Amino acid sequence: MILLAIAGYLVVQYVTGGTGEPGCKVVSGKGDGASYEFTPEQAVNAATIAAVGDGRGLPERAVTIALATALQESALRNINHGDRDSLGLFQQRPSQGWGTPKEIMDPTYSAGEFYDHLVKVPGYTRLPLTVAAQRVQRSGFPQAYAKHEPDAALLAAALTGQSAATLTCEGRPAATRATGPDGVRAALVRDFGRDVLETAGAEVGRSPAATPTPTPSAAGGSGGRTVTLPVTDATSSADGRSVEQRGWQLAHWAVANASELHIARVTYAGREWVAGNTASEWRDAAAKGTAGAERDADAVRIVTMR
Repeated sequence: MILLAIAGYLVVQYVTGGTGEPGCKVVSGKGDGASYEFTPEQAVNAATIAAVGDGRGLPERAVTIALATALQESALRNINHGDRDSLGLFQQRPSQGWGTPKEIMDPTYSAGEFYDHLVKVPGYTRLPLTVAAQRVQRSGFPQAYAKHEPDAALLAAALTGQSAATLTCEGRPAATRATGPDGVRAALVRDFGRDVLETAGAEVGRSPAATPTPTPSAAGGSGGRTVTLPVTDATSSADGRSVEQRGWQLAHWAVANASELHIARVTYAGREWVAGNTASEWRDAAAKGTAGAERDADAVRIVTMR
């Protein structure tokens, strides 16, 4: 019975996939029809993994490797169980020096640990993904990472801002407490680091939870619920991305966190995503008459539900 249980677990590890109904979708920016559907829970974790990589100044290839690894190890779910004492997104083991169980169950920490090990692999950006991931993970099924590379590449392109308006979610509120603009700011600092607000020119309080109410950005009564992140040459040069890439990186991060943070609307570069909108597509904000649409070329605006 024990052997059967172990065998069953290993099979699940190899063919692991998402649970629940997909509420998010990413499409290829190359127009080749490639797409990947996933759940809001997976979206939040994918956005965190990508943001942590960005905060360390790592290339898109590093983010792709990390996402493919997490897709294989946990299906991008922060699970509190696994083979022996394996835990979290990357199934890291406390007994092998990856950290305490509490630390490993923190997605930001576990992603950081993965990147810390990945950058020590000589020439990792030029290696096949399976080889680079295996040098870090030392899995019993090293070839299993390969099947996740296409989906991971789509996610990485969107979450690093390489592709524009390619990630959408339905934005149905999760069963969590809505924290408004302060919650959005705290999550940005958690994933990207405090510099994400400082380099964007946003006001920062003594702690993420105590940040002041953002300046009203548009008519219609949503100013007190709006977080505005200016995107300028100074902002993009901080991490080597173009202005447009940095903008779409932040915009896609917001959409990926929409359910968790109760985000109602995200606008950037004259495009907008609205929670509950048909197909949750990005649309032309100016054509829809959105107030302030002409100003969204130089800032990402995130409007919370309350």
